[in-house]
Order: sequence, then structure tokens, then C-alpha cells
Amino acid sequence: MSQSTKLFEPFKLGPLTLPNRLVMAPLTRNRAVPPGMVPSPLAVDYYAQRASAGLLISEASQVSQQGQGYQDTPGIYSKEQVEGWKKVTDRVHERGGRIFIQLWHVGRISHTSLQPGGGKPVAPSAIRAKGKTFVNGTFTDISEPRALELSEIPGIIDDFKRGTANALAAGFDGVEIHGANGYLLDQFARNGTNKRTDAYGGSIENRAKLMLEVSKAVAAEAGADRTGIRISPVTPANDASDSNPQPLFDYIVDHLNALKLAYIHVIEGATGGPRDIAPFDYASLRTRFKQAYIANNGYDFALANKGARCRRRRPDRLRQAVHLQPRFGRAIEEGRAPQRLGQGHLLRRRRQGLHGLSDAESDRSRGIIPGVRNIMRSGAHPRPGFFYASMAGGEP
Repeated sequence: MSQSTKLFEPFKLGPLTLPNRLVMAPLTRNRAVPPGMVPSPLAVDYYAQRASAGLLISEASQVSQQGQGYQDTPGIYSKEQVEGWKKVTDRVHERGGRIFIQLWHVGRISHTSLQPGGGKPVAPSAIRAKGKTFVNGTFTDISEPRALELSEIPGIIDDFKRGTANALAAGFDGVEIHGANGYLLDQFARNGTNKRTDAYGGSIENRAKLMLEVSKAVAAEAGADRTGIRISPVTPANDASDSNPQPLFDYIVDHLNALKLAYIHVIEGATGGPRDIAPFDYASLRTRFKQAYIANNGYDFALANKGARCRRRRPDRLRQAVHLQPRFGRAIEEGRAPQRLGQGHLLRRRRQGLHGLSDAESDRSRGIIPGVRNIMRSGAHPRPGFFYASMAGGEP
């Protein structure tokens, strides 16, 4: 295979210079330590192993207890969680890496057993999602939500702002807002889940309002050049839908561009599934957004490399999706990554766990309940981010 590729060249992302154009996408691991949902020592090892990627984006981390939707996912709202994440960022930085955290509120995709006081999950409208979550060691139906009161919405924005401040205190280089995959911000944006008749419902402008208000608050806290956001215009993940996503996301991206965020991270097609599940013009988003674009879902090396070679008026584009494992990090350092990608390595879903153990071996060593690992494979958890990362393309 030819060594000619831009994927392993440096890339300027806001104030950061990435040594290569590989960005590890967010990946849910369900390894936080209860009851405080603090990142465990395994998280320190996990992210350190992957520090040679151009940029790491952490697993989604809830900005409040209310924002949690699955068993053992880490938070970023307590002092103990900040201290746990600080150990992760310190180790990544010791290895020469760069890491953003993904800020998360699941909205209706939760269970009463995870909610404060056993209350109902919150949503734009009281519409129960079809699907399962994983709690108390078993799969169970998602709980019926309640609609957020108008008076509660400023508190949601404050939770994201506080999570951003905590992330910076924990040593993260930046933050990614989770606005995708049928979670709270996406629920507000899409008319299949938002039936409100107040200032946050009805028109595109109203439905996009919460996502944009959160983005503005987070960018004010972290700096726009250290803030990204993930969106998924047509994915059906978590029973999400919209009757006309093109004008909705054109409007959202226009306003994200006005905020001058560092990047948008776009899941093209169904999350972890077909890219052509519904018609959508992603080039429209790329044209509207002047900063970096992370394209995610269903790419192989040839498609990613083709995108990286494209000459565009705006050079800072991020592309592609591959699963990044520790051995791939070593391949980057040793200059072997192009050959490994060309041979098809790491482009398939792999079952490698931490410390080079298989999933089963890794789980047995930690006493994890069989099945947690299979949440994504079973379809009960629609965030297969741990299967892939993203590649940066465009001119340097």
C-alpha cells in the first residue's frame, strides 16, 4: 500500500496541534465506581494506552445525577469525580496526549432507579422511548419520563456550564457537548420527541434553542476554541426522529458556526449502522461550518484518505471512523499505522479489552457482570463509539 496519506500529518485544532489526524471518538465503558460514579483506575490505564491518537474524546459523562441513563457511567458534577478524572488527564498528558471530555445529559433515556429520589427521567415532552437500558445488572425498559418545566431549563444549562468548569479543573484540554443520539439536547431539537408549545417547542428556532443555549454557555466557560459538539441529524438511535432534519440541522450548524466552536462532530447516517438510512446533505453542514468537521460512521481507510486529500477552501476538516486500540497507538509511534490500516486492521469491530485482555478475561479479572459489555452489540445501547474513532482530513 502506498504511504502517501495526510491522515498521519499534524493538524491544528484551536490552540492545540494534533500530531496526527486520528481522533478517538467517545466510548461508553460502564466502568465508573458506584455509588459516586467516579472514574476508576482502569480508566487511567485505558486512556493512557491511547494517548498517541491526535485527540482523545472521553466516554460520555453526565453533568448531573439526573443526566445518567446507564449503570456505572462516570459523572463530572462532584469533587470526587473531578479528582478521578484528574488522574486520567495527568496520565494522558504524561504520555504526550490531548483529551476532551464529552458532556452528557441522557434526558428520557434513563430509569427511575438512576434518578434522584427515584423520580421520573426528564424530557422535552412526556413521551416514553422504545428501548432498553442497563441497570442493576440487567436489561430493563426505559422509564416513562416527565416533561421539563420551563422553570427547570436554566438549571439544565447551568449543569452543563458547571460540568465544563469541572472538566477544566480536572485538566481536560477541552469539552465536547453531546447533542446526538437521541439524548436530551437532541430530544429537544427533533419534532418526534418534542411536542412542547412554549418557547422551546414548535418551530425549528424554538426546538434548537436549548442546544444552542448550552453551546453558548459551555463556550463562554471553556473558550469556543476548546469546545466541540456532537450531532446526529438522521440517526434513529434511542427512538429519535424528525420529520424534516435538513432545515433543522442547517439552522443549528449556522448558529454553531456563529459561536466559532472548535469543531462539529457529525454522525453520518444511523449510529453504528447504515450511512444511507435517510437522505441528508452533509456537504451543506460542511459548507456552513467554518471550523473543523469530524465525520463519523461507516468509513474505511480508502474513504478517509480520499476525504483527507480533498482540497477545500477551508482546510480544517476532520474525518473518518476506525476503532483505536493500544496496539494501533504503538503502530502510529513506530510509523506502521498506514500499513495496518491498509491491511484492514482496526477497521472491524474488535473485542480487545483493557491491558490487552479479551473482554471476557478483562471482565472476569474485575468481577463485571457478563452482558454489560454487550449493551451496544445487542442494540440496547445505541452508542457504539468505542468501536471507532475519527480521522482529520483537509489541508494542513
